[in-house]
Amino acid sequence: MKGMSWWTRLAWPALGLAGILAVVVVAPHLGHGREGHVWTERAPGQAPAATAPSPAWVEIARAAKPAVVNVSTRGTREGGPTEELLRDMPGMRELPGRSPRRSVRGLGTGFVINADGYVLTNNHVVANASEIRVKFADGREVPGKVVGGDEKTDLALLKVEATGLPVIPLGDSARLEVGEPVMAVGNPFGLEQTVTTGIVSATGRSIGAGPYDDFIQTDASINPGNSGGPLINARGEAVGVNTAIASGNGGSVGIGFAIPTNMVKPIVAQLAQTGRVTRAWLGVTIQPITKELAASFGLPDTNGALVSSVQENSPAARVGLKQGDVITKYDGRTVARSNDLPRAVAETPVGREVPVEVMRDGKRVALTVKVAQLDDDERQAAAAAEPAGARLGIAARPVTPEMARSLKLPEGQGVLVERVEEGSRAQTAGVAPGDVIVEVNRTPVSSVRTLQAALAKHRAGTPVLLLVNREGQSLYLTVSA
Repeated sequence: MKGMSWWTRLAWPALGLAGILAVVVVAPHLGHGREGHVWTERAPGQAPAATAPSPAWVEIARAAKPAVVNVSTRGTREGGPTEELLRDMPGMRELPGRSPRRSVRGLGTGFVINADGYVLTNNHVVANASEIRVKFADGREVPGKVVGGDEKTDLALLKVEATGLPVIPLGDSARLEVGEPVMAVGNPFGLEQTVTTGIVSATGRSIGAGPYDDFIQTDASINPGNSGGPLINARGEAVGVNTAIASGNGGSVGIGFAIPTNMVKPIVAQLAQTGRVTRAWLGVTIQPITKELAASFGLPDTNGALVSSVQENSPAARVGLKQGDVITKYDGRTVARSNDLPRAVAETPVGREVPVEVMRDGKRVALTVKVAQLDDDERQAAAAAEPAGARLGIAARPVTPEMARSLKLPEGQGVLVERVEEGSRAQTAGVAPGDVIVEVNRTPVSSVRTLQAALAKHRAGTPVLLLVNREGQSLYLTVSA
């Protein structure tokens, strides 16, 4: 999948020829049943199937399996198998012929969240499908229709023409404890109704899947084909949607990831109502705060999200948020890590005025931001910047007027990094050829000479703070002394 490295998404697709099956990997979130929700929740006072810490897995599995479905798809793909599919699915081969479009079949998992036929699965399981079939544990197979999907969270809501279906209620994933027992149900490698158990290994995991990463990690065995299946707690509630694994061979090594249901619920509610997800937009690029950055900015710790750039005419710009600010609170919620902020902003109703607290030059500043709607052309600006590393050893030259205009820099500002010495401190820090160094230790740089002068003034033994412009995006880097 695009952007995947050490982790793999969990759907089970196959290309074209009958009998040839190959493995893919992925999964996402939903809500409407009791009290107007798309999903079903356990009624107040209703006894759970079992209560922790002694889960009756036999009873829980017996109750859950009828609500877990096999989701098979048929569609087409532009061109031949993509590089990522070839990498993740050894043995996949092209169909004969020269047609630019290829027939593709896929297999994943889903589960019923509303008795009137709403099924939750991963978006990657059903994306670009021309035909969807949903197969129940009792052997019934019916057509499925996509109500809506969200690529950012990899969730999709399906509808089948059926009523009175067994459901798995969505639980409160915020109550999960590390070490708590959980069960996964799905169709790994096409083996229907497979049940595995394990524990919650960690919560709040970021795996580089996108700006809204907040995964549950589990050692319950999940494999390709489990995408979209439920992760169930000892109360018989779904607390996550199985979506990815960390694996070097495409199979389970005991490190799996599920989307928490508390992230799923607002997404599903929007999909059920409008078929799409609308998110709020602040208009800042942010990055994590390392110990070196905290020291350079005079911060007491590494909590918060460092603003590396503010987009023009954005909600943030209109209220005076500045480059170098550290956002510590958003709408009353503490921003402990930088990736807390994109999720909090995304959950904010568009047009709402939200209190924001920042640290600026050692002082707390309170602002009120009226968030706008995130449009497709603003998504890149809203994504959190990747953290960078830190060392000097570069060759640089002045920025031409043409380059300054293309990067929207004031003319005469910045120097272009032409070469980074192998093994240098700059390379270790993440400085790359093509970067434009705009500031050194919060001092603007306009030429190679001013860059050298700023470095000459730097206090020995402390990290050098650089502000660089990389392909139009600003990024702070710390270079070790």
